Amino acid sequence: MEILIDMHNHTISSGHAYSTIQEIAKEASNKGMKYVGITDHGPSLHGAPTVWHIGNLRVVPDTIYGVEILKGVEANILNEEGDIDVPEEFLGHLDIVLAGLHEGPIVPMDKEGNTMAILNVMDKEYIDIVVHLGNPNFPIDIEKVVLKAKESNKLIEINNSSLHTSRLGSSENCLEIALMCKKYNVPMIFSSDSHISFDVGRFDEIFKLFEGANIPEELIINSTVERFKNWMKSRGKKRFI
Repeated sequence: MEILIDMHNHTISSGHAYSTIQEIAKEASNKGMKYVGITDHGPSLHGAPTVWHIGNLRVVPDTIYGVEILKGVEANILNEEGDIDVPEEFLGHLDIVLAGLHEGPIVPMDKEGNTMAILNVMDKEYIDIVVHLGNPNFPIDIEKVVLKAKESNKLIEINNSSLHTSRLGSSENCLEIALMCKKYNVPMIFSSDSHISFDVGRFDEIFKLFEGANIPEELIINSTVERFKNWMKSRGKKRFI
């Protein structure tokens, strides 16, 4: 499986990442990638940019070095109700919106509380992808979350960074999530969650983890450009309609 789309990447604007948009695009181009998402953190995470930075992504070219640049954000979930730290007025202008639980903007809850936060955020219109759900610091009811993703046409991310750099201890949960998606025929997306340009398009740890799990390729939304574009259309994304 060759994946030429990476929807989760951070620039220096996130405060704890080390590359510019141009450097990310250049590396993606060098690797023959077709799309990259620029998804810096929402403002409630320490060091993250303001909402005005996110809102001004419209000045970024749609294509750099032959790679389609999708302008987005990784919003922080703030509470059990699924509120996030980026106002709705900004979200409608973005190409892609990720949401996740991060220490700092929220204190980890018990399994029920974390699960409710994810279920409620998936009810929000502009949220497209829920990210790094394998984080052992935020235990969730995996079956409930997977079924909610199916009901709401939201994607579950499998995060490569969680398997080698951050959120260590996620491997077992990520495999369980993928197998649950397989059981219920629920789409997923593989992401690098790169914090330096060299990691753009890196999915090696995911492939290693899923070896022998027989995850159907058709469930991986970014495994082909056509499949990805059709899903973006299904989300009503203006750029793909």
